[in-house]
Amino acid sequence: MKGKKTALVVLVLLLFAMILFPMACISVPGRDKVAVIPLSGTITAGSSFFSSTITPEVVKEQLDRAERDRVVKAVVLRIESPGGVVAPCQEILEEIEKVKQSKPIVVSMGEQATSGGYYISCKADKIVALPGTLTGSIGVIAEIPNVQGLYEKLGIQMQIFKGGKYKDMYAGLRELTPEEREIMQEMVDVYYEQFVAVVAEGRGLSTEQVRNLATGQIYTGVEAKELGLVDELGGVDTAINLAAQLAGVVSPEVEYYQQARPSLRSLLGLADIARLRLLGLSGQDIILLQILSNAYPQPQYLYQS
Repeated sequence: MKGKKTALVVLVLLLFAMILFPMACISVPGRDKVAVIPLSGTITAGSSFFSSTITPEVVKEQLDRAERDRVVKAVVLRIESPGGVVAPCQEILEEIEKVKQSKPIVVSMGEQATSGGYYISCKADKIVALPGTLTGSIGVIAEIPNVQGLYEKLGIQMQIFKGGKYKDMYAGLRELTPEEREIMQEMVDVYYEQFVAVVAEGRGLSTEQVRNLATGQIYTGVEAKELGLVDELGGVDTAINLAAQLAGVVSPEVEYYQQARPSLRSLLGLADIARLRLLGLSGQDIILLQILSNAYPQPQYLYQS
C-alpha cells in the first residue's frame, strides 16, 4: 500500500514537471527590451554646462549599460546633432561598431543629424529619418581665426618664441603662408577621404557615389532616402519597431535612457567664469578670452549654418 502511494506521488510530480518545464521555456511577454539612448548636441571631447554635447565618454557609458543588460535586445540611438570634432566622432563610431556585434543598433534622426551627426549614424544596422530631417552635410571644415587686428585694437603686442618652423601657424597672429595653407588643406583632405570611406562602407555605396554626395550639401530625410543615405522614413516609434524586428522580438518593452547631465569638469568651468566675473571682466571679455584660448584649429565634421 505504501509503495502505491509513493508511486502515485512520483507520478503527480512528473506530471507537474511536464507542465511547468515548457512554461519555463516561454519568455515572459514584454520582458525583452529595446533601449532608446538620446544623443543631443555638438560632438566634442568634453561636456559643457551651457549646452548639451555628445562625448565619447557618455556614449560609451550608455552603450555599455545597454550591452550589459541581458533583457535589452536592441538599441535605438536618437540623434540630434550638427556634428563636431573629428576625433570624438571617430571614437564614438568605434563604440557603436563594438556593440553592434552583439545587438542591433538603429538610428532615429530628429530635426538634424548632419556632418558628424551623420558620421556616427552611417554604420548603424538601419537609419530612420523624418521627412523633414536635415542630414548629410558630408564634409570637413577647419578654421584658423586671424585675431591680429583685434590684438592691435586692444593694444596687445605678442612676442613669439618658437621651436619648429610651423609652430605659430595656428596662433592666428598673422596671415598663413602659401605653404602653410597647403599643409592645412592636405590635413582636411585626409579627413575628408576618411569620412567618404566610412559612409561608403556603412551604406554599401561606392566611393565615387559618396564623393558625388559629399559636397557639404544638406539633404532632407526624403532626399536622403532616395540617395541611399537612410533606410526608412519615420519617427522614433518606427525606429523602435525596426530594431525589434532585427532582434526578433515581438511587443518589446521600451526603456528610455536619460540624457547625460553636465560633468564635474563642466561645473568647474562655470566656477572659472564666476571668478572672472568677480575680477571685473564683462561677459564680452570672457567670450573673447574663450575665442582666443580655443584658437588652435580643430578639423570638424560640422554643419555650418
